[in-house]
Amino acid sequence: MVSTFHGLETAKRGMTTQQLALYTTGHNIANANTPGYTRQRVSFATAEPFPGAGLNRPQIPGQLGTGVQAGTIERIRESFLDVQYRSENTKLGYYSSLSSALAKMEDIMNEPSNSGLQNIMSQFWSSLQNMADHPENLGARQVVAAKGQMVAETFNYYYNSLDRIKKDLGSEMDVTVKNINTIVSQIDELNKQIASVEPHGMLPNDLYDKRDQLVDQLSSLVDVKVRPIKPIQYGQPLPTAVGLYQIELVQNDGAQLLTVDGTTGASQQNELSITAENGVKAPPLKGNVQSVQVGSVTLDNLNFSGKLKGLIESYGYIDANGKVKGYYPEMMEKLNKLAYAFASEFNHIHQQGYGLDKTDPAGEFFDLGGSTDYDETINYAQIIKVRDDIIKDPTNIAAAKTPGDNSGDNEIAFELADLKSKDFSNYSVSLPDDMSGTFDFYYAAMIGELGVAAQSANTNMENVQVLVDSVEYNRQSVSGVSLDEELTNMITFQHAYNASARMITVIDEMLDKIINGMGVVGR
Repeated sequence: MVSTFHGLETAKRGMTTQQLALYTTGHNIANANTPGYTRQRVSFATAEPFPGAGLNRPQIPGQLGTGVQAGTIERIRESFLDVQYRSENTKLGYYSSLSSALAKMEDIMNEPSNSGLQNIMSQFWSSLQNMADHPENLGARQVVAAKGQMVAETFNYYYNSLDRIKKDLGSEMDVTVKNINTIVSQIDELNKQIASVEPHGMLPNDLYDKRDQLVDQLSSLVDVKVRPIKPIQYGQPLPTAVGLYQIELVQNDGAQLLTVDGTTGASQQNELSITAENGVKAPPLKGNVQSVQVGSVTLDNLNFSGKLKGLIESYGYIDANGKVKGYYPEMMEKLNKLAYAFASEFNHIHQQGYGLDKTDPAGEFFDLGGSTDYDETINYAQIIKVRDDIIKDPTNIAAAKTPGDNSGDNEIAFELADLKSKDFSNYSVSLPDDMSGTFDFYYAAMIGELGVAAQSANTNMENVQVLVDSVEYNRQSVSGVSLDEELTNMITFQHAYNASARMITVIDEMLDKIINGMGVVGR
């Protein structure tokens, strides 16, 4: 026969379980605006019925329910959406980094504009044409000297500005590497805290949230894969326990930022570092990137993504063939080639002429630091300038082909002006490799390639941003706190709690009748 007090225990369980659910709902409401928080719920399960397994069956038809019991307080989270979000977030970090770096380069090159090199060169060619028409005019010569100096200063400005931004990118890369190692260290610390809770059969949900939020941040910096591990020697964790996070770089077997032992759960952080082409490890980063290391593993091919990869591709790196690659070093190299080719050929023609009423050859117009043959180690765009004696005395500018009284001789001036449309293949000086077309054609190709790269990075960033927002929306629809839903749950649990309390009152009245009302007949 069922105990008279059976209903009290059933109602008590109902009250305690609904109370726990109310507290969990309050926790959700309080953290509705907490970044990275995942809503939680209490898993309800029916208590073991009476009679239980192995007990003799009392004289009742079937098993009698004994109420409800709280299982675990678990997070509502979809791991697949986490993987998808981190994959897209890595791409967003990569394209955002590229887009920002290329936008700064476009601001420096500033084409088309009145202050860009293309317009300055157009003014220089016009001044040469004017001098060819009036070789005896001192004012025309002064304009040529001034416009030539503007051309040189524009090259100087471009190169120095690109070099400054490149150094800024190097500093940002140092900070990014530090952030990566710091985040991994924080994940390792959270692993240790979680390892002190899970083996005792509990779920540290708030610690899970903090760890997942750190992984989300890490995914924007570098492409990572998370592998949850439950060590063999790990006590008695619940089946729903997440375990310890092992952090690996995607597409690099053996490159583990955080290693977790599958037996003991002991962890080891392998710090990420960068080595420059001079063999010196950053920070500070000086020289193009030679390799990236994760602990003792060297990632020579740099086949990962994220913000770090975008910074490396912008800043500059040494490829497998030993050549320098990267948007900024390549643009700076093209500027050097262009400055050298233009100034060298201009000087070659200028040296064949004579200044106004001069008997000695004119010499060079542009000063390239005494360099005659192209040298990859010399930054021609940074050092190019008009010779001081030409700035001081424009009569030293060669316009004539013959020495002496040559005020009307303009043959050299016309040759200098015709350099505008002269193909590189017809230059008399030896040029660097991969130079074709005219000065204007080569420069327009440089700007065109920059524009295409910048537009591609912006488009990819915008497309990936849409995907990130979409995945995050789906993730929040599962894991985010809905105040309307929580308020509905609160009312539901409140009514259930009140009903259980009312059940105790009813049973109490029944017991009172039994205790105080039975056995008094006839008194």
